[in-house]
Amino acid sequence: MELDLSQLHRIAAEQGIEAETLDEALAQALKLAYSKTPNAAKHARVELDERAGSFTIWAQDEIPVEPTEEDPRPRPELGEPYDDTPQDFGRVAAATAAQVITGLFRKAADDKIFGAFSGQKGQIINGIIQQNSRDPQNIHVAVGDVEAILPRREQVPGEVYRHGERIRVYVVNVARGLKGPEIIVSRSHPELVRRLFEREVPELASGAVSIMSIAREAGARTKIAVRANTPGINPKGSLIGPSGNRVRSVMENLGDEKIDIVDWSNDPAKFIAAALSPAHATSVRVVSEKNQTAIALIKEDQLSLAIGKEGQNARLAAKLTGWKIGIESVESQAVRIEVSEETEEDNSAASSAE
Repeated sequence: MELDLSQLHRIAAEQGIEAETLDEALAQALKLAYSKTPNAAKHARVELDERAGSFTIWAQDEIPVEPTEEDPRPRPELGEPYDDTPQDFGRVAAATAAQVITGLFRKAADDKIFGAFSGQKGQIINGIIQQNSRDPQNIHVAVGDVEAILPRREQVPGEVYRHGERIRVYVVNVARGLKGPEIIVSRSHPELVRRLFEREVPELASGAVSIMSIAREAGARTKIAVRANTPGINPKGSLIGPSGNRVRSVMENLGDEKIDIVDWSNDPAKFIAAALSPAHATSVRVVSEKNQTAIALIKEDQLSLAIGKEGQNARLAAKLTGWKIGIESVESQAVRIEVSEETEEDNSAASSAE
C-alpha cells in the first residue's frame, strides 16, 4: 500500500522529530486501524518501506497444537506471515498518517514548552493578563505564545487584574496536563517577594546578605528576616537601599502591601523581639525551647502595635520565627507580681499567727 514516507520524514525532521519516532508511532497507529477492519488477524505487524514509499501488514494465523499429557493446553503456533493489507486501506492509512503527524507535532511543541518552563519553576516571569470568559475563576497570563494559569488560590485578595496589563508572577509548578503543559503561577506566594528583592539587591545575588525567612499575608503585609554573611554590611540597609529605593521598587510590584524588614538572630529571644517590630519588646522570656513558646513583654502604649490590626503583626511574627508568641504588657505583669508578693506576705503572716 502506497505511503510517502520520505515526505513524512522530511516534515517530521523540520519539527525536530526523528524518523524512528515517526515510524514507530505510524506503525502502531496503522496496526490499530487494521485491527478494526473486518476479519483482521489477531497477530499482525506493520512493515514500512521508505524506499518503495509503501507499507505492508503482515499477518499470521494461529495453528492449533495437539494436547499431550505433559501439556494438556498447549499454546497455538503461528503460521507463516502473509500480506493481509486491505485493498481499500489507502484512505484509512492517509488519515492515520495525518493524525500521527499532528499528534507528534503537538507533543513536540508541548515538550518544547515544558522544557523551557520547567527550568523557570521557582522564578519570576513577566506576562500579560488575559481574561477568559469560559474560565472566570482563574486569570490567564500570556507568556509569549503560552498561557499560564493564575488560580484563585494564588491571587491576592483585593488585587484587580485588568486585561492587557503587564504582570509579574512567580512560577509555582510546571506539569504535563491532559491538554498539554500546565503552568501554574502565583501572586500571593511568599517566594515572590524574595525573587523581587533578588532583582533589586546585589548583596543577595553575591551572597553577602541572606533572606532567612519570610512571612506573608498577601495584599496586606510581609515580614522578612535578614542576616549579613560578610562583616561590615548592614543587611536591613541593603534591602531598603539608598533613600529606600530598593524596597520601594519591590513594593511597587505588590500594590498596597507593606514590608517589614527585621534582623535575624539565632538567639530566639532577640529574633522574636525583632520580629514584633515596629513595636518594641522590653524583654522576651523563652518558656519552652522544645515547644518553641515564648512570652514578649510590651509596654501598655505599644500593645496594639505589637498585636496589630486583627492580630496580624503578632501572627506574622509567629510565622516568621516559627515560635508561639504570647504578648503581655509590662505594667500588667508588674501588677501581677506585686499582688502575688502581697499574697505571699499575707499567707506568711497568717501562718506565723497560727
